[in-house]
Amino acid sequence: MHKICACLTIFEKTKFMFQSYQIQSKEAYEKAYLNSIQDPEAFWSEIASNFSWHKKWDSVLEWDFKTAHTQWFIGGELNITENCLDRHLPDNKDVAALIWEPNDPSSPNVTLTYGELHAEVMKFANVLKNNGIKKGDRVCIYMGMIPQLAIATLACARIGAIHSVIFGGFSAQSIADRLEDAAAVAVITCDGANRGAKTIPLKSVIDDALVAAHSVKTVIVYAHTHTAVSMHKGRDIWWDEEMNRMDELGLITCDAEVMDAEDPLFILYTSGSTGKPKGVVHSIAGYMIWANYTFVNVFQYQPGQIHFCTADIGWITGHSYIIYGPLSAGATTLMFEGIPTYPNAGRFWEIVEKYKVNILYTAPTAIRSLMCFGEEHVNGKNMDSLTVLGTVGEPINEEAWNWYNEVIGKKNVPIVDTWWQTETGGILISNLAGVTEAKATFATLPLPGVQPVLVDEAGKVLEGNGVSGNLCIQFPWPGIIRTTFGDHERCIQTYFSTYKGLYFTGDGCLRDENGLYRITGRVDDVLNVSGHRIGTAEVENALNSHTGVIESAVVGFPHDIKGQGIYAFVIYQGHAEDRESLTRQDILLTVTREIGAIAKPDKIQFVKGLPKTRSGKIMRRILRKIAENELGNIGDTSTLLDPSVVDEIIVGRLA
Repeated sequence: MHKICACLTIFEKTKFMFQSYQIQSKEAYEKAYLNSIQDPEAFWSEIASNFSWHKKWDSVLEWDFKTAHTQWFIGGELNITENCLDRHLPDNKDVAALIWEPNDPSSPNVTLTYGELHAEVMKFANVLKNNGIKKGDRVCIYMGMIPQLAIATLACARIGAIHSVIFGGFSAQSIADRLEDAAAVAVITCDGANRGAKTIPLKSVIDDALVAAHSVKTVIVYAHTHTAVSMHKGRDIWWDEEMNRMDELGLITCDAEVMDAEDPLFILYTSGSTGKPKGVVHSIAGYMIWANYTFVNVFQYQPGQIHFCTADIGWITGHSYIIYGPLSAGATTLMFEGIPTYPNAGRFWEIVEKYKVNILYTAPTAIRSLMCFGEEHVNGKNMDSLTVLGTVGEPINEEAWNWYNEVIGKKNVPIVDTWWQTETGGILISNLAGVTEAKATFATLPLPGVQPVLVDEAGKVLEGNGVSGNLCIQFPWPGIIRTTFGDHERCIQTYFSTYKGLYFTGDGCLRDENGLYRITGRVDDVLNVSGHRIGTAEVENALNSHTGVIESAVVGFPHDIKGQGIYAFVIYQGHAEDRESLTRQDILLTVTREIGAIAKPDKIQFVKGLPKTRSGKIMRRILRKIAENELGNIGDTSTLLDPSVVDEIIVGRLA
């Protein structure tokens, strides 16, 4: 393979480098998949050669799932922002990189070209450096969905600082936990964020979080909502003032830090089966290539198209398919500040019409929610520009899939049902839009490089089609998790110890008679609520922190809008029934303060006891059956310490 040294060699070669590896037929998919399995190093080496490198890699892959060790493009040197910005400038400087649609449709929108975004990122990178932030430092970003969030993220990557974006719905305590775990030296935030009819006081929440987070030395605040805030002398500084200072000092350009391929790019915290959130770490080169490869292939992106991913950048979907995937491909990415029902339930469709959106990527929860409003908000909207529809975050039910297909796509727009996780960096199983077969509720086929297997509880691989089991992956792909920050043993135990030699996804899966995959939901102690993963232990810890709660157990249950709701069984000190409604409100407020509103239980049932084995283990399997109203399928309860508890819980079950 030839050596790739300078960005200019890539500029001269190709305007849209991805066209050489975009799969455009079923035959091409089958060939690419076979090549990726037979000789993965040659396959990914050829794709990686299309990107901009300062130094070519020495070897392509090292891996050992027993120690959760994976490295791709070892010895290679690059900077991801050169691949997302600099290399597009010769041909596409004036092409729209980022379109921002504000929460209020009457407010002006913002469009940043690749040249303008590049300039803003460089200038803010200098702000970070001027405030002592350097390569390897952790920077937490807690902002609304505004252009400055994307700029801050890319600026961190420009100088080699490790960014950790925190979703705006988390509480001060949850933020403090993440700041402390990451040992963050800086926070980038806004005075407030607009979300529908609400203004979220982000800076105030950060102030509360910083009471318990002592590593943070600098807080950069962008004035967005012009909400009154407290500015701490010597720590808090204004974004605009710092940017103006860079102009005054002439610090408007910033060379990209040369990074090792395996240097960390970001930390993203996700819930697990224990109460403490875990920081998923992704490294630069493998993540970049995977985000790009999946973006251009799954969505069949074509130059000039507008891609609208409705996710929040606080989640992995926003990282991969608002920022890094689209920008590395030279695409125009659309970023939306608001919610799909404000000021009415036609907002998504108005945005599609306004900007002539080509690719719409959203969550089944949003689709189910908008279905409830009927078709009146869809009727009259011109959405002929749509070429691809996508779903992400959770399995989509058939009714929602059909509505999306018929009402939004007019049975003429392919739907990609994508399955992946924070830990995978990008899409692992999905049909390719208009290229490979789509099937309602099925993610369908693995992408090239992904080798799924189904296993039973004992870890035995289930061969053939027409089987169901636990979904595992038996070979690394470039975007695989590298570690959990500060605790590699936790990475091993969580993902690689359940089944020997396999990455365990935590999801159940069905493989039909044609070999197509359908995700059936979580099989571990993690809930998937509106596409957000929430650990049962995390919610139980928050419930148990309430002064009146003695013990609790949390399970999921089917929810018409969220996909999965949270059902909490709570043993309460005293007589909760005397003030049941108020007690529930108190408990919900406690959960909101401890984690955030996204973790509030939908149902709280007060119980006198929980079904436990004689060793004291709570039998969540039984509670799950009760919550799901599968009362005829509870199973044997004779081994419980007190079987009568189950009957009492059934009698008090909440409809």
